Amino acid sequence: MNKRTVLIGAVLCLIASMSWGAMFPVAHEALKHIDPFYFSFIRYFIVGIILSVILLVKEGRSAFRLEGRGLALTFYGSMAFVVYNMCVFLGQQKMGTAGTIVASIMEVLMPVITIVLLWLFARRKPNATTLRNIAIAFVGAIFVITRGDFGFFSMKGGQLFPLLLIFIGVTGWVVYSLGGSRFQAWSILRYSTLTCLLGNGVALLVVASGTAAGWLSIPTLETLSSIKYEMTFMSLLPGLVALLSWNKGLKMLSSTHGILFINFVPITTFVILAFQGYSINAFEIGGTLLIIAALAHNTLIQGGAANRWVPRTIRTYARYSRLQLVKAMRMLTSKV
Repeated sequence: MNKRTVLIGAVLCLIASMSWGAMFPVAHEALKHIDPFYFSFIRYFIVGIILSVILLVKEGRSAFRLEGRGLALTFYGSMAFVVYNMCVFLGQQKMGTAGTIVASIMEVLMPVITIVLLWLFARRKPNATTLRNIAIAFVGAIFVITRGDFGFFSMKGGQLFPLLLIFIGVTGWVVYSLGGSRFQAWSILRYSTLTCLLGNGVALLVVASGTAAGWLSIPTLETLSSIKYEMTFMSLLPGLVALLSWNKGLKMLSSTHGILFINFVPITTFVILAFQGYSINAFEIGGTLLIIAALAHNTLIQGGAANRWVPRTIRTYARYSRLQLVKAMRMLTSKV
């Protein structure tokens, strides 16, 4: 990888992660009026139409051919647009206000899940540095969200099932992200469009079955009107822009490295909540620094062509960042 590839890939992954961080507070408001199943289906129905138009204009009708890979595309599309969206938003809704933060922090588990899946199914054992940096970023996110109160993770009040739903959803998105590597010959736009269309086809079956069984009800025009701004935001930024940015960013950086940027999801959520009246404490500041330092360190120590353009002063910082991170963690834990 050269300088341009690294920079563009990092920026794209960052855009997607920050968009998803803003997604949860917005979804919290929308889920007060609509169930998570129809919410997810309608959202990506809109995204699917936009993607289809763009794909048709840019690559023509031939880009919609499945080329005998329809089953794989449907599977990966279902992981992203059914399992991830419906499980995460259902879990968030069931947890109430706390679900906004919990759904966001669970996103941080994506790098860990990715490493485990690659280890189990692709025999790609991670090196110690990658594991250490993922762990540090995860600890930092915990400090940010819990503000040092680790009773936050108590399972009291029936929170275990919603938390499990969110975890299953997050795992679904990891599978989808890894699936993109099987379609390297395709454009990001084509992979995103076809998985969105096929995945949302499965979502249609879910909402149709739920409605027929009496578990779900079709949202009224009044309901849809009440969430028009939230739906517009969710469809265009976390939906369309983030989807394309994420898939392209992962292709440029690799799934293992690009997915580390998912740590910015809870940070973005926290910043939005801070603007709503949160007071920042030492755990939140220290946790944010841990995440940023861990991501920077992991990128800089990878070696190869991607690092030749890094200034000597930054490389020197990377060499000693491990010591700095240890000091930061000692400072934070001493306050517990």
